[in-house]
Amino acid sequence: MKDWMWRLYYKIPVIRELRQVRRELEGAWQFRQMATIATSVQALEALKAGNERYRDPKRLLVHGAQYWSQNLEDGMIAEIFRRIGTTGKTFLEIGAADGRMNNTTALLSAGWSGWWIDGHAEACASANAQLQKMPETSRRLKVQQAFVSPDNIKDLLAKLQVPDEVDLFSLDIDLNTYHLWAALTGFRPRVVVVEYNAAFPPEQAWIHPFHADETWDDTQAFGASLKAFELLGSRLGYSLVGCDVTGVNAFFVRNDLVGDSFAAPFTAENHHEPPRYFLVCRFGHESKFFVESAPLK
Repeated sequence: MKDWMWRLYYKIPVIRELRQVRRELEGAWQFRQMATIATSVQALEALKAGNERYRDPKRLLVHGAQYWSQNLEDGMIAEIFRRIGTTGKTFLEIGAADGRMNNTTALLSAGWSGWWIDGHAEACASANAQLQKMPETSRRLKVQQAFVSPDNIKDLLAKLQVPDEVDLFSLDIDLNTYHLWAALTGFRPRVVVVEYNAAFPPEQAWIHPFHADETWDDTQAFGASLKAFELLGSRLGYSLVGCDVTGVNAFFVRNDLVGDSFAAPFTAENHHEPPRYFLVCRFGHESKFFVESAPLK
């Protein structure tokens, strides 16, 4: 059939409706298929059983656990601070969304203080609405709606009175994550977590060009490869100490704190995890911004 005939055919109302039904049925089938895929925890256990690399106690992956994070980051972050200790128990997360699935809500629930920055007004409004119900927690968290860029980030952090050293800095703004961290000279968090692009092989340094007005288009064109982040971290005084099992987040520790506590060498070749994005799926109760604990009795 000619192309123009197909186009006419697909415009017939009943055909359009049938195609929509088919898409919905296919979506339901795909969801059932996803429900059979191992969770991140189960996948990690399988990797441990089949590969000694995933049983090395110095590797952060061994300690992955999920409370509010997407990819077992909560457990890995806790393990980092178990090894290096904390100072003020403070954090900054840029790209925090509404707190239901990020890297610092678990810390907030444990009594830490910090700042959340996100470009989406709805997400910030949702987080602030929840904070209004939790007066004790609201004193420990500042939520700021802002679109960050290399040009405005230093002024924004100064306005929010974010100190030059926080314990944890988490950064995930899709397209321009690399460029924002590169602009933060003089900012010296003890630990940095960034989203990397696992689609690129560990030896390849690739960086998405900076575009102030563009957003991620859901393709593999985003951020930067792990090797690019390794080299940037080295230039800023940080060592790459691990990645999560899904190939989303990379963890860096400031060089003066690394010691012999992590799996060397601190290279992309040693720590790269391939993209296992199919594991980013949560089941059971919907994730929710936590509720303040009642006093212990």
